[in-house]
Formats: sequence, C-alpha cells, structure tokens
Amino acid sequence: MCNRKIRRVAEDRRRQTWRARTPHTRSNTRAPHLDNARRPRADHKTPRSIAMADTTAAAAVAAVAGSSGPAALPLAGRVAIVTGASRGIGRAIAAHLSALGASVVLGYASSSAEADALAAELPRAVAVRADVSDEAGVRSLFDAAESAFGCASPHILVANAGVLDDKYPSVADTATADFDRVFAVNTRGAFLCLREAANRLPRGGGGRIVAVTSSVVGSFPTGYAAYTASKAAVEAMVRTMAKELKGTRVTANCVAPGATATDMFFAGKSEETVRRTAETNPMERIGEARDIAPVVGFLCTDAAEWVNGQVIRANGGYV
Repeated sequence: MCNRKIRRVAEDRRRQTWRARTPHTRSNTRAPHLDNARRPRADHKTPRSIAMADTTAAAAVAAVAGSSGPAALPLAGRVAIVTGASRGIGRAIAAHLSALGASVVLGYASSSAEADALAAELPRAVAVRADVSDEAGVRSLFDAAESAFGCASPHILVANAGVLDDKYPSVADTATADFDRVFAVNTRGAFLCLREAANRLPRGGGGRIVAVTSSVVGSFPTGYAAYTASKAAVEAMVRTMAKELKGTRVTANCVAPGATATDMFFAGKSEETVRRTAETNPMERIGEARDIAPVVGFLCTDAAEWVNGQVIRANGGYV
C-alpha cells in the first residue's frame, strides 16, 4: 500500500511538471490523458489571425493599386536584351518582358520590318540589327541598351537566337557548311552573348541570364544531331557559368522548349509529322510561344533569384 501511494505521488508530480512545461516548450511525448480536440492545430485560424491576414492583403492590394503603373511591375527600371526577338519565341519573350516593365533591346538578324513593328508596339523598345556570331555585333546590343535607355549596363540577357537545318539530315548526311552554320549561331552566338553579359551585367542583384535551348537535348530525335549538340553545349556553358558568377547575384539558367508553333518548327515538316508530334505530347498539342515567355519572364524577376544553374524544360511533358 505504501509503495502504491509513493508511486501515485511521483506520478502526480510528473504530470504537474509536464503541464507546467507545455506552454513554454514543445515535447515529442503525447500525453494520453489530453483531449485531442483541445490540442491546437497548425492550420487553425482564429478570428484575429483571419482579420490580420485580411488587413495585410488589403494593404498589399492598396499599395499596388495606389502606385504608378511601372513602379508596381517586377521589371520596372530594368533593361533587357533579347536576341532573335523579331519572330517566334523571342518575339513573345520580348513582349512579355515589356509587359513586366522592362525596357527592351530587340536583337534581330534579318527581319527588320517585324522587329521595327514590334518596337513600335512596345512602350520602351529599340530594334537593333546584329549578327550574334560576330563579337562586334554582340557588343553593339549591349552598347545600344546603355545609350537608348541611359543605363550603366543592361540587367537582363535572353540569348534566344537560333537556327535549324530544316533538311533534318542524319549525321552521315550532314554537310559541313550546315553544321558550321548551326554552331556559329546557336553555340558561338550564345557564347559571345553569355561572355558579354558576364562582364557587363550589374552585380549585387537583378542581373539575369537566360539561354533558350531545346528539349531535344533530352530526347535525341533523329535528324537533329547538329542542332541538339549545339544546344547541349549551351546548357553546359550556362550551368558552368552559374558557378563562375558566385558572389555576383547574377543568375544563369536555361529554358528548353519542346515543339513550339513557330516558323522554325514548321519548316520542312509535313502536316502528318506535325500532327503526330501533337498527338504524342501528353498535353495533346503543339506548344505556343506564349507557353514559353512566362517561364523566361519569371526567371528574370527577383522572385527567381534562388533558381540558378538550372535547365527548365517547358514542353508539356514531352520529355
């Protein structure tokens, strides 16, 4: 009897100690006598917490609504260079960055009418003809950004310019001249743009490099050997570059589209090939340029600073 009484007193003391401790510390011990209904849930919202959340949200909305248009945009005050911007994916990217508040340099190789028309449509844009495979041409894009918009240096580079051999030859049938042309624009051109950006983009935040590559790097379709190799080289450069830019807060990433409805995609393909491409995609369609532009846009914002050295495949699940 005495022993049972001693054990009861000891147990009562342990319970009192545990109760005194619970308001201040968390314990992994689950007391069997506590009613689960009384245990607070992590997702439980009291009227006070709901009111505070509503007040915070309302203040945020009011701040945006009360501010001037450009000041509320994520890329306001920043200058972007987009190569291959006159048509296709590049055109959509340039328009999207402009909608996010950026001033845009529209780099193009030959489609002057389309580039000039886009520049006229956008609030702050200038079209600049430049061969990205030429060092002086690439420098001219960065110089134009500084002179046209009065900035010390552009903040964003989107290296999008690219070409494709629309004969889709096997490696055995690829002409040396065609191989050289693909690598001159896709690989050398990207390299020159990346190098210029690495030396001229601002440090300390806001510097963004995005190279547009291709999902064929992951699928290896026949007839695309030179194109696939040229884009794989760019992905390797960008991922290496992200590490080399350590400490600058300049990020470097790739966006790799799948089949996208552009002139370059349709060139040399039969209607049957296009139909089959759409049917084999999990989304059962061909991508649109508007599917790609927001992905690039996100990577150019401050919200994407933690995304660095990555290849993002935007292809509907194709690979």
